Amino acid sequence: MLCIGGHDPSGGAGIQADAEAIGAAGAFALTVVSALTEQNTCGLCRIHPQPADQVMEHCRTLFADSAPSVLKLGLLGSSRAARAVATLIDDHPELPVVLDPVLASGAGQQVADAAVLNQLRHNLLRRSTLITPNLPEARALSDRHAPEDCAERLLATGARWVLITGTHDTTEAVTNRLYGLNGQRREWHWPRLPGDYHGSGCTLASAIAARLALGLDMIEAVAAAQDYTWQSLAHAFHSGRCQLTPQRLHTLASPGNSPA
Repeated sequence: MLCIGGHDPSGGAGIQADAEAIGAAGAFALTVVSALTEQNTCGLCRIHPQPADQVMEHCRTLFADSAPSVLKLGLLGSSRAARAVATLIDDHPELPVVLDPVLASGAGQQVADAAVLNQLRHNLLRRSTLITPNLPEARALSDRHAPEDCAERLLATGARWVLITGTHDTTEAVTNRLYGLNGQRREWHWPRLPGDYHGSGCTLASAIAARLALGLDMIEAVAAAQDYTWQSLAHAFHSGRCQLTPQRLHTLASPGNSPA
């Protein structure tokens, strides 16, 4: 499967998290970096978007050789890259597309400007098989507040499935809600772990995409990927020494430490 997303040099999120989650599921990740980031375990400093034509050429080179079966999208970095990716999807309409609409870093810094948000709303959502926003992202994309209203609006854009995660709620349990275009709905409740975690959204979306590539249906893939992600968080470790925001030191466990 092909992942297009940002590179996190601290190793907890982005393309590296994608590849770890995909490998743990028994699939194989092809990766194209759409944005370089300057960040550590404290948070994000700068984003360096890669040229959109360069991103497209990398993707075409991989498609000509390896024929991925699923496309996973993360941080795109620029509206031009988002437009280019929309063209890529149109060139391969048979591919399932899992979109993690990254609007902010784990530490809260904005990573998508108004132009990128516009491209997500008007071009990429309708081309996606599944989108995996957390609740703040779902609200920003839909201009709605309640999860059910957000999902209804996002499905109306053309997305076939919407998974709204509850990691940013203040509830005792994390509730993840899956909505389908044909009225399907499922909820999962997970014990909320202490601290904040870097890269959990990337890991979850990639774990789902890998299981779709391996032949699971959507509900099965979402259920299994949540279990993998929760186990990864439960076995997380501290990779940095930043003292400014110590909760941000959490990063995901390696695939060998967590069951798929």
